[in-house]
Amino acid sequence: MKTLLSIGHGYSAQGLARLLQPLGWRIIGTTRNAQKAAKMRANGIEAVIWPGEDIAPALEQASHLLTSVAPDAGGDPVLAALGPQILASDLEWVGYLSTTGVYGDHQGGWVDEETPLTPSTQRGQQRVLAEDQWQALGLPLHIFRLAGIYGPGRGPFAKVLEGSARRILKPDQVFSRIHVDDIAQVLAASVAQPNPGRTYNICDNDPAPPEDVIAYAAELLGLPVPPSENWDTAKMTPMARSFYAESKRVRNDRIKEELGVELIHPDYRSGLRALFDAEF
Repeated sequence: MKTLLSIGHGYSAQGLARLLQPLGWRIIGTTRNAQKAAKMRANGIEAVIWPGEDIAPALEQASHLLTSVAPDAGGDPVLAALGPQILASDLEWVGYLSTTGVYGDHQGGWVDEETPLTPSTQRGQQRVLAEDQWQALGLPLHIFRLAGIYGPGRGPFAKVLEGSARRILKPDQVFSRIHVDDIAQVLAASVAQPNPGRTYNICDNDPAPPEDVIAYAAELLGLPVPPSENWDTAKMTPMARSFYAESKRVRNDRIKEELGVELIHPDYRSGLRALFDAEF
């Protein structure tokens, strides 16, 4: 039986599990939280509370490994804890969920998988380190660089409805995005067509200014577009402000040409319309 061990079984990994389970896959997922473990089990996932419980049996039984755990200053904490055990496992496919933040700031210019990695944020630098650590092991590794993730429960509608949505304007600022359903189908396509050593950007076709997304959400809700604020003077947390430190347009040709992916939601309008139709 094909068995996926999903370390840090979060939002994106859950999407992949929903595609694999009907195909007869066994899914083992780790979480730190007992309540999340109970929800996972209710959805047919074999939950392991880790760190804490023994993960060795899951590693021994896994044919595929997906890790979604964010790095820290030392790089990837999964490898720090489990590196030798992962190396000793008989894995057909390994997936590491990274971020397009590794490319750094390109002032709105285009990047692809061959663009040099020049992150300007600490988060991006830690991701580059973690990618390097995984690549050094000689595993059947596939790196997936994810753009901004949205989907059910992660759309802008709640903030627009409660009046807390903000349209922060910064000249030439654009972000790439991806719906969780498209993340899932890209991962599933890679599992079906392994190409160890390959890196894939996962994003839609339409990098767009963040204020446009908020405006479209308000339009769908039939509410006034939230007022704009200038980035230079807007009150923001350091974390929120850091997201505006980089601007780039991310190419996704490789997932289409090599994996045959046809995006379910090729732009934010399609994705938000689907969310609106499902939630309202």
